[in-house]
Order: sequence, then C-alpha cells, then structure tokens
Amino acid sequence: MSAQKAAPLSKEEMHNLHQLKSNIAKVVKGKEEAIHRVLTVLLAGGHLLIEDVPGVGKTTLAQALANSLGCAFQRIQFTADMLPSDLIGVSIFNQNTHEFEFKPGPLFTQVVLADEINRTSPRTQSALLEAMNERQITVNRETHPLKQPFFVMATQNPLESYGTYPLPDSQLDRFLMRIRIGYPDEKTELEILKTRQRRHPVNDLEEVLSHEQLSRLQAAVDNVQFDDSLQEYLYALVKETRTSALLSVGVSTRGALLFHRAVRAYALVQERDYVLPDDIKTLAIDCLAHRITPKHRGTGDWNPEGETSTEQVIIEILSHLPVPL
Repeated sequence: MSAQKAAPLSKEEMHNLHQLKSNIAKVVKGKEEAIHRVLTVLLAGGHLLIEDVPGVGKTTLAQALANSLGCAFQRIQFTADMLPSDLIGVSIFNQNTHEFEFKPGPLFTQVVLADEINRTSPRTQSALLEAMNERQITVNRETHPLKQPFFVMATQNPLESYGTYPLPDSQLDRFLMRIRIGYPDEKTELEILKTRQRRHPVNDLEEVLSHEQLSRLQAAVDNVQFDDSLQEYLYALVKETRTSALLSVGVSTRGALLFHRAVRAYALVQERDYVLPDDIKTLAIDCLAHRITPKHRGTGDWNPEGETSTEQVIIEILSHLPVPL
C-alpha cells in the first residue's frame, strides 16, 4: 500500500527554490551538486560537514547562502587554544549596575562557517552541540535562544592530521551530511581565473528569499510524497549497515530518521514533490558513511589492499540491494 499522496508544491515555492539555487550558482561555479547538498541540509533543518582541502570554495558557498537568505554570517576559525567561551560568549560583571551582563560570542549568528573544526579540543567542539541540536545556548544556567534560521557549516581537512582532534561520534552524528566539494572542472576553473576581479562577487549577491519564504520551503519538505516501497528500501539499506561483516556499528535510529528527511528535502531541491529511488542512492554515502564504524584490521573482513572505507561499504550494500520498481 502506498503512502497517501501529499498536496503538490506551489508554483511560488518552486520559483523561490529555483531562484535561490541560481543566485548561489552565480558565484559558486560548476558545483551544482554541492549547492544541492547544502540546500538539502538547510531545508531538512540539519547541519553540514565539508571534508575537503583548503581553497575549493567552502567559505564562498557559506557566504553565498547567507547573502541569498539575508542572514547574518560569521566565519569562526577554530584553533587549538580556543575555549568554549570564545564561541558562546561570557558573562561579565558590570560595575555600574552591579549585575552580570552576557556578552554573546560569534556563535550568535545565523549562518556559521566553523572552519577547521577538528583543530580545536573536544571540549570546545562540544560547545557546538547544544546550539546545533536545540537552537539555543545556555550560559550560567540562563538559556539564550538563537535567531532563526540557524545553520552550521563545518569544515575539516582530511589530509592533515598534525595538531588535530578527530571529531567524536556524538558530534559527527549531529551533522546531517558529510560531503566533499572537490576542484572545479577545467573549463569552469579557467573561467574563474579569467573573470575574477579584485572584489569578490559574493559580496554583490543580494537577498532573494525571505526568512518567511524559507520557513515555508522547510515546511514543504513534509509534503513530499514518499512511497511505502521506497521507505522500506531506505530502511533495508539502514538495516544492512547493522549486519554487515565489515562494520562494528551501523546506522542508528536517529541517523535513519535524518536520512529519511534528507531524501525528502533532496527531492524538493530537485523541484519534485515525490521521492525517486535515485534520491536514496544519491544521498546514501553523504548521509550514512560518517555514522558507521568499520571493524579493525586483522579480523579477516578486510580486502588485501587495506581497510575498506565506510563509503565502499555503502556502495557494496547498494549494489546488491533490490531497488523497488
């Protein structure tokens, strides 16, 4: 039995979404899929982890999103000596009023680029958790709500491990997706070299979507049709991660719920009001690979060429999992 068909998305919602994608693409050249992933995470109400080398456009992507939405933007460079108070703020005693006054930290914004998040200590990393989960920050037992929308885009360099702290599983699980942007293709990169002026074009991007329009798009994710057979296919994929001989930890129920919502949001970003099997297959690695744990070497479950990556495990599961027609 199929799920009840949801109300179709309005032409206005589709137009707004198309306009948002086009506006970001003006400055983030040749990275359509990266833009789609970012918007998927945003509409699903999650946060994004980008694992890539420096200089491929991560900051530009975050700032382009903020400008297109008319949101406050803050880039935070994480360092080894950073303290939680450097993120969330601190209470200072006012000599005139004889009371403590809270001075908000840089996390009190709307679009946050947490740059090289793995360069700071786990204690400081954990300061992000409440903000990411609850959209609020508690200091000295006083809770401060964060302005909406609130979106964290964190980055880490996968090639450099000196002076870094691997993200704990609890923190990784808070990111809806982990993606890589990669270098632009040759034609696009040549165009960037020829046309880029001293002033970065991202500074000229104007707001194209109001916060109210964004809220309506986020609510529209719930109206995307998700056939029962496809939901069973998604669950079968999740279940396979829990029984794979190559993994010691599979996808949690929370991970399955977030994957389920991300697939709906991705269909919406593709300007459809229904999910296709390819939506699930397209997002499987980005949504699940950072939520599973491979077994150690020496267990007999590894190929002769070295460790099987979590991405390879997901690809292997997808290759033999029957796709509903």
